[in-house]
Amino acid sequence: MEATKVNINTLIDEAKFTPFHWGVLLWCLIIIIFDGYDLVIYGVALPLLMQEWALSAVQAGMLASTALFGMMFGAMSFGTLSDKIGRKKTIMLCVAIFSGFTFLGPFASSPVEFGILRFLAGLGIGGVMPNVVALMTEYAPKRIRSTLVALMFSGYAIGGMTSALLGAWLVPQFGWKIMFYIAGIPFVALPLIWKFLPESLMYLTVKNQTEQARGIIKKISPAQDVTENTQFVLNEVKKGDEAPLKALFQKGRTFSTFMFWIAFFMCLLMVYALGSWLPKLMIQAGYSLGASMIFLFALNIGGMVGAIGGGYLADKFHIKKVLTIMFLCGASALILLGFNSPQFVLYTLIAIAGAATIGSQILLYTFVAQYYPSTVRSTGMGWASGIGRIGAIVGPVLTGALLTMELPHQMNFFAIAIPGVIAALAIFLVNLKASVDGEVQTETRVSATPVTE
Repeated sequence: MEATKVNINTLIDEAKFTPFHWGVLLWCLIIIIFDGYDLVIYGVALPLLMQEWALSAVQAGMLASTALFGMMFGAMSFGTLSDKIGRKKTIMLCVAIFSGFTFLGPFASSPVEFGILRFLAGLGIGGVMPNVVALMTEYAPKRIRSTLVALMFSGYAIGGMTSALLGAWLVPQFGWKIMFYIAGIPFVALPLIWKFLPESLMYLTVKNQTEQARGIIKKISPAQDVTENTQFVLNEVKKGDEAPLKALFQKGRTFSTFMFWIAFFMCLLMVYALGSWLPKLMIQAGYSLGASMIFLFALNIGGMVGAIGGGYLADKFHIKKVLTIMFLCGASALILLGFNSPQFVLYTLIAIAGAATIGSQILLYTFVAQYYPSTVRSTGMGWASGIGRIGAIVGPVLTGALLTMELPHQMNFFAIAIPGVIAALAIFLVNLKASVDGEVQTETRVSATPVTE
């Protein structure tokens, strides 16, 4: 009896970019756009919330951190859950959580109720990130993988920009609550996401769901000869990776796992310090509320350009080198923001800071996704992101505390820049020999072309 084997990793690595890939990219992009929107709206609403509830800077920073606590637990739990029940189901669950509870935000009657709803929304916001990155990584052809993942994750910056622009346009007329009502759109779109978003092909292979895998392979590679006797295999070594969390510290990955955690911590500290407080910092510097929203827009424009440009460079060079340089550039831009500059220079520095914080965060996900094998990919990203959320929690609180100390303007930005240097060092120390590519190079690769046994 004839049997054929098709290597899923090689098939995807060597695949041409098809309409199926466009579909995966589009739906992951839409999800991330709303994910970014839901997170950034707090920074848009912050000045008005402080007036309405008479919040101090420290109290407002603590309130901002409730969503980040949720994101920490969400990233850890949903990242690990995804490796067990699949990317698609986990993404659907996370979208329902972050969209539904963000929509309920305006109905809160006190800061405590609002904080609880933001914590619950944060569970979904944090959980969806590692899973859409894992899904996009597992479908992207190798030659453009970093570019596609960065392009998809740039939706996070698009969501932030949309939030900033709508905030500058709608909030003065309708108040801050309108921003939260808009966040309910993904909840209504769940049936469409369920219909069009595919499950991970690698997950289907591991779970021996061959019928679904066969249908997806025909879309990725129509010329591929797939029959009922075809066996789907992975070229990644799974022995020792059965327990996803334990696998992060096996096969020489321990040191690099800690370096990723440090880099995520420092990067997210910068991202959320700026995302939550940049409008307030600029208002204190003498700019109007509307102008401060445009600064937030410039930050996210830089994030989008940095993510896509960095992804392109990462496919040309190595993502490790690109990330190290970006972090150092971001730290320099933040230090320079503390000094008086012409408006054009100011916007440029803010854009560079966005590219090296938001953009680097996106590339960090890409790096981690490519570092770990598929069987523990979401777990690796989830825990790195979850540990990083501690930095995201510290960022708004620390910045709020700095503002209450009434330090010189340049000192606030200098403090936010220091983590950029630490993140650059952590990425520089990552051991590439323990990555998936390092392991695969020592194995015999199985061709995507079926062979007869």
